[in-house]
Amino acid sequence: MNINKVFYPESIAVIGASTQTGSVGNSLVKNLIDQKFSGKLFPVNPKTDSLYGMKCYKNIMDIEGPVDMAIFAIPAAFVPLALEEAGKKGIKSAIIISAGFKEIGLIQLENQIKEIGTRYDIAVIGPNCLGVITPEINMNASFSVNMPDDGNVAFISQSGALCTAVIDYAKYLGIGFSKFVSMGNKACISELEMLKYLANDPKTKVILLYIEQLTNPVEIINTVKYITHSTNPKPVIAIKAGRTNAGAAASASHTGALSGDDSMYEALFNQCGIIRANSISELFDFAEIFSNCLLPDGKNVAIVTNAGGPGVLTTDEIIENGLNLSKFSNETKTFLTSLLPPAANKANPVDVLGDAKADRYSETLKAVVADDNVDGVLVILTPQAMTQVEETAKVIIEVRNTTKKPIVATFMGQKMVLPGAELLKNNDVTTMSFPESAANAMAILMKFAESSKSEIDISTEFNDIDKQAVSGIFSEAKANGQLSFNEKAALEILRSYNFPLLRTSFASTANEAKIVAEKYGTALAMKIASKDILHKSDVGGVILNVTAIDIEAKFDEMMKNVSKKMPTAKIEGVLLMEMAPTGGHELILGSIRDPNLGSMIMVGLGGIYVEVFKDVSFGVVPLTKIDAEKMIDKLKSKRILDGVRGQPALDKSALVDCMLRLSQLINDFPEIKELDVNPLRVMPSGQGVIVLDARIVID
Repeated sequence: MNINKVFYPESIAVIGASTQTGSVGNSLVKNLIDQKFSGKLFPVNPKTDSLYGMKCYKNIMDIEGPVDMAIFAIPAAFVPLALEEAGKKGIKSAIIISAGFKEIGLIQLENQIKEIGTRYDIAVIGPNCLGVITPEINMNASFSVNMPDDGNVAFISQSGALCTAVIDYAKYLGIGFSKFVSMGNKACISELEMLKYLANDPKTKVILLYIEQLTNPVEIINTVKYITHSTNPKPVIAIKAGRTNAGAAASASHTGALSGDDSMYEALFNQCGIIRANSISELFDFAEIFSNCLLPDGKNVAIVTNAGGPGVLTTDEIIENGLNLSKFSNETKTFLTSLLPPAANKANPVDVLGDAKADRYSETLKAVVADDNVDGVLVILTPQAMTQVEETAKVIIEVRNTTKKPIVATFMGQKMVLPGAELLKNNDVTTMSFPESAANAMAILMKFAESSKSEIDISTEFNDIDKQAVSGIFSEAKANGQLSFNEKAALEILRSYNFPLLRTSFASTANEAKIVAEKYGTALAMKIASKDILHKSDVGGVILNVTAIDIEAKFDEMMKNVSKKMPTAKIEGVLLMEMAPTGGHELILGSIRDPNLGSMIMVGLGGIYVEVFKDVSFGVVPLTKIDAEKMIDKLKSKRILDGVRGQPALDKSALVDCMLRLSQLINDFPEIKELDVNPLRVMPSGQGVIVLDARIVID
């Protein structure tokens, strides 16, 4: 796919170039002229001979010589025919500004664009988009009036309207762009293709995404891992619209009830290493620090401030974000003691006091930056009567130019510090208004630097499974129109993938139940078996510690209670399972399939209160061992697994193994729509895990 021609065309034809001032077709041509596009420009309009002093062509085929890009600003109904002509002309990239496709229900019209683009190997952006901007060659192929500054940040957005605001705000912050793309409906090119292109783009150091919906999660994970773990790793920073889970559809499983659009995207981001920004402001904070700073070697931060309060606030943020306060060397401590007034704090954070002028900041910064125990520096300035705002800014710029360590400045205030803050921004020093934001951005930078050095894990493949057995179960079920599997059938499926199960038998009558109890010779859990009942405990369908002595009476009691609460349910009998050993803790393990992001694995606090506490985390199938371990680490209940208040640590290794087996099962059988293993009892370390109940839904 010729994505390079999207950003670096040597000639552009504007289809629908209009003489009407203010129209999209007119603005496109005007922007390319006003911004001094370095290539050739060919307006196409059959109703006029010239536009802005240039010859207008009746159609694409009339243009002499080759054309690299076509921009379409014509009614949607005419786009397929015009795109077909572009293909015949040999044009290899296109931007379809025109709206009126899938977004208003005309999917077939958009599919025509996709088919034509594929057939002629045209890299098509859109339709229904703002356009594309490449500041490096002064190409504003959009209807945004502003051209962003040239820089090293690529911005890919599903929202065209947001793009114009981003350009304006970025100019204020001093952030420049290597590439700027409004994706629109993504008929042919999605974020995935853009990420693959930007991975090897020498102009791009930072990749920003505004996301509403993604597809191809596995390819995105692999691509982002490549980008963030390459020789010159690039951060991928995203802001996702739609964090709330309003209007979630009802689900048959706990996993389905707990899943939601945002939780799944959060899992995707965590798994592949996409940095999530929670606001536009945070998106720019992260973009600025990555754009201006080299990746640090560690997570030790020094703070230099002229005010104690902000220094303490910054210290709190540093620690809460998982960073360390640098411990200065004896040489640095000795120098600061000789340099600073007696009342100043020479330890970290260094308080140079409110009367500090630029020279005191200068000497302090030089000493701190030179300390081998310092990996990055946060500089805070509050405007006092004697503060030299601009001179201090110049000092920070001077020190920054002598080191590879990241330096982030916070000039607190507005009018009084504005000249210094603007001076810093104009000289590519990362500058933020508040110390909390500065500390958060520094933490993101340092954590990315650390994670980019980690090894990329691969998914585990088990050989001790019986895939054919599960395939047979599903084939028979589909032939009979069966979509859900109660515990009896679900456990048989899990057994085929070598999940750790207790001894289990089925009984259709009270007498059969007694025979099983006598055979086992131990206390049993008795559970109702019915394809119509997924949540057994809600209808009295679970009785524990049943023995051969009372099992017949308990059987009759269960049948009576369940039939009363669910009179239409078809009851097959009961599932008899030996009682699990005492100890351990109940977790839930599950899976849900999202129409866009594919199958997800869930792990979390289990039992009957799973939907009350909602302490769960998700991961995209297929999981690696590292993915599974990260999912466990995100749980609030992780401390229980580690052992708390004298309780033994639980068998996390066995839990990870179970998660990976489930991942392989789901990957092998994508028709599994929902699956719950609940509860999954995790025993003390070395004693494994036990599946106590399960249910499966397919389509």
